[in-house]
Amino acid sequence: MDQPVYKRVLLKLSGEALLGKRSYGIDYETVNNIAAEITEVVRMGIEMGVVVGGGNIFRGTEADARSMERVSADYMGMLATIINSLALQSALERMGVATRVQTAIEMREIAEPYIQRRAIRHLEKGRVVIFAAGTGNPFFTTDTAASLRAMEIKAEVIMKATKVEGVYDQDPFENGEAIKFERISYTDVLTRNLKVMDATAISLCRDNQLLIVVFNLLQVGNIKRVICGHPVGTVVGN
Repeated sequence: MDQPVYKRVLLKLSGEALLGKRSYGIDYETVNNIAAEITEVVRMGIEMGVVVGGGNIFRGTEADARSMERVSADYMGMLATIINSLALQSALERMGVATRVQTAIEMREIAEPYIQRRAIRHLEKGRVVIFAAGTGNPFFTTDTAASLRAMEIKAEVIMKATKVEGVYDQDPFENGEAIKFERISYTDVLTRNLKVMDATAISLCRDNQLLIVVFNLLQVGNIKRVICGHPVGTVVGN
């Protein structure tokens, strides 16, 4: 049986990961599939935090480009992440996994406020903690929120789930000859302007020596493979 190489991880899901075959909103079959993979690793004793984006419902930067005021647009995007987090929580709890949603924007009726010590305590008790509403501040992406929360809960790695196999020197959807990296440094990601995570998130990880593994979420079983140390995706580190 595969043995995990990490004990505590932070899984970063894009909002688009929840789309499935839809063009907008939430595909519940896809959410259930993701929840099933999370359930499998949690039952192995893994402590898992999750940050979910909101791009399947509302993306603040796109609204800003259409002349909506950026601060309002970003707050709308944060609310979208809360909707996604509640959907994932529901799917996990149907599978018997204890789950807590913590939000950076207080809304006590539906979720806990984010408190670092409480989040760590939930993880120690085997609960999945879903961090919603980004950092609670405009102008910061959910990638940055993932880096921040990962450091606050003392995660050993950020698992960045994507639609491609890892980090490439070019967009693999636009160039079939794009080369995939097995490992790349934080500095190379920044200087090459590779679209792994935004520059703030990468810089935070570099400054705190936090590993990032970029992998294909669409390949069933990849969450477990990454946690068990299989050569999946691309490792971003020193």
